[in-house]
Amino acid sequence: LSGAVLAACGASLQGLFRNPLADPALIGVSSGAALAAVAAIVLGSAGWLAAVDPEYLLPVAAFLGGLAAVGLVNRMATRNGHTDVATMLLAGVAINAICGAGIGAFVFASDDQQLRQLNFWMLGSLGGVTWAKLLPVALLVAPALLLLPAFARFLDAMLLGESETMYLGFEVERTKRAIIVLAAVATGASVSATGIIGFVGLVVPHVIRLVIGPGHRALLPASMLAGAALMLIADIF
Repeated sequence: LSGAVLAACGASLQGLFRNPLADPALIGVSSGAALAAVAAIVLGSAGWLAAVDPEYLLPVAAFLGGLAAVGLVNRMATRNGHTDVATMLLAGVAINAICGAGIGAFVFASDDQQLRQLNFWMLGSLGGVTWAKLLPVALLVAPALLLLPAFARFLDAMLLGESETMYLGFEVERTKRAIIVLAAVATGASVSATGIIGFVGLVVPHVIRLVIGPGHRALLPASMLAGAALMLIADIF
C-alpha cells in the first residue's frame, strides 16, 4: 500500500506541477509529518502527552503534522481563489526548510534513547507496522488509490498548461485541490506508519513515464504496481 500510494501520488503531482522532479515530499507532507513525529518522540514523556499510548501518539502526530504543512503551503499559494502551482512549489521548499530546522533543534535536544528512535523513524521502515496499525492507514490510503486514476484525463490536459486545460472544459481549481488533498492525506497516512520513504514517489513515476509514455491512464496504475514492487524488493534487501 505504501509503495503504491507514494508512486501514485508522485505521478499525479508530477503531472499537476508539469515537473518530472516533483514528489509528495515537495508539498511539505513528509517534512511536516517528520517534524510532528520528532516532537512527539522528544516531548512525549512530558506533561499530558505522557498519558497517551506512544504506539498511537507517533502516527497520529505525524499524520496531523503532514496535513498541517500541506494546508499551510496551500494557503500561501492561494490568492483570490486561485492556487498558483509555481508559488506552491516555492512554498513547499520553504516549509521543508523550516521543518528541517525544527527537526534539527529537536534532535539536538533529545537524549540517547530518543535519538535512536528518531533515527529509526526518519530512515523509514516497515518493521513497526502491525495489522492493527494497517487498518486506519489503509482506510486513508484507499481513496487516493481508487480516485487518482479518475483524474487521468485532467492530468493529461494539464501537460498543455492551466489555461488550455480550462478551455477544454475542466474545473481546474477544484480538481487541483482534490488531487492535492488526496495526495496529502494518503502520503501523510503512509508516512505516519512507515516513517520517511522518499525515493519511491520521485523515481518510480519518472522511470515508468520513460518506458510507457506520459499518458496518465496507463501511467498511474503502472506506477502503483511498480511502486509496490520496488518497496517490497527494497524491504527484502
